Amino acid sequence: MISMTLLGLLGLMILFILLALRMPVALSMLGVGFVGTAIANANKLIAAGMASDQAWGRGWKIAYSNLAGETFEAASNFNLLVIPMFVLMGNLAGASGMSNDLFKAAYRWMGHLRGGLASATIAACAGFAALSGSSLASAVTMGRVALPEMKRYGYADGLATGSVAAGGTLGFLIPPSAGMIIYAILTDQSIGRLFMAGIFPGIILTLLFIAAIHLVVARCPETGPRGERSGTRERMLSFIHAAPILGVVLITIGGMYTGFFTPVEASSVGAFLTFVIAAARRSLSRAAIREVILQTMSATATVFLIIIAAFVFIPFMALTELPAQLVTILTSLPIGDLGVLLVIIAAYMILGMFLESIAMMVLTIPVVIPIALGLNWDLIWFGIILVIVLEMGMISPPVGINVFVVKSIVPEVPMGRIFRGIVPFWFAMAAMIGLLILFPEIALFLPQTIAGG
Repeated sequence: MISMTLLGLLGLMILFILLALRMPVALSMLGVGFVGTAIANANKLIAAGMASDQAWGRGWKIAYSNLAGETFEAASNFNLLVIPMFVLMGNLAGASGMSNDLFKAAYRWMGHLRGGLASATIAACAGFAALSGSSLASAVTMGRVALPEMKRYGYADGLATGSVAAGGTLGFLIPPSAGMIIYAILTDQSIGRLFMAGIFPGIILTLLFIAAIHLVVARCPETGPRGERSGTRERMLSFIHAAPILGVVLITIGGMYTGFFTPVEASSVGAFLTFVIAAARRSLSRAAIREVILQTMSATATVFLIIIAAFVFIPFMALTELPAQLVTILTSLPIGDLGVLLVIIAAYMILGMFLESIAMMVLTIPVVIPIALGLNWDLIWFGIILVIVLEMGMISPPVGINVFVVKSIVPEVPMGRIFRGIVPFWFAMAAMIGLLILFPEIALFLPQTIAGG
């Protein structure tokens, strides 16, 4: 016999050991959740008076049944169709050169300002995030386009790489965010309402990033020299070239906001329209289409495996009652709701130094969501804060996955210089969290408007 609390702690410890040994997150969670469910159920049956051999046999049967049932539930969840559709939309946009159009349009309008190229990179990342829903895709795609241009104009390495790494994180916040989809599925929240909740924070964070760039160049003008000033004709032409893909974004997001599309329908319409535009541009070869399909299948399979693992791991944590005990401990501390929220944020910042964002989300949701519910927090609002904190982890040392993506594009730039370059953007994210705590309506206005309508 083993106490449920100790079993839960042992499960978490083994999970972190497996992650430290570089085991895949999904397989680690799947293994710990499966074995832990068997042990927990066997313990309960033994405590109820069943013979040990029978209890263990029954425990393994329950674990196998849970594994099969949760796998089928995740694979047959209609709402999860948004993942492959939005991933496909982003891959099509990247492969067909639409991302270049976004950057050129932002550059024509902002490039003549001090730090204008870096600001244009942030704006283009925000636009591409609304297509791809992926921080890595945004960082890779815009990095390949923007970094050579900033190098050509003599931008400081820290500002150039920092703007790409930070701008890429917008893909985790601006809808259609893959992180929000997973959060919605695991917490039983509306994907559409979460998407709406991310619009204003995404716009404000984009502006905060641009403000951070202006502060940097105001202090050291040589870090972000002015680019060429484009004429009115060039600006309008760049806007016309980017208009089709901006139209896709407006149709998909606007359709969800007005209720004309469900998120699943919007994702399908967005992928179809993006394919039509790419085909009309004649920018997709047979090899490019094959690569887009393979990338979409690979990303979708990875996300689905993580979701299945979470569906197996979360019931195990519930059986151990560890999350419930943590809720009791935190809610009894004399620090108030704000203190508990700050403790959670601090814990995520520390974990973000070592774990990938989606992995961290699925690992911690079984623990933090019961706390949020116990304190009567709005899970839509809390989800947006969580997503931004996870964004901070994407650019925090030593893991900082977006930083490593940028490093792969410019291997000659030292890692330390890239991390120093993201500091202003990290504080911009912290400021965004502060604004959400002070003014929850920033995230809740659009979802409440939809609910009210």
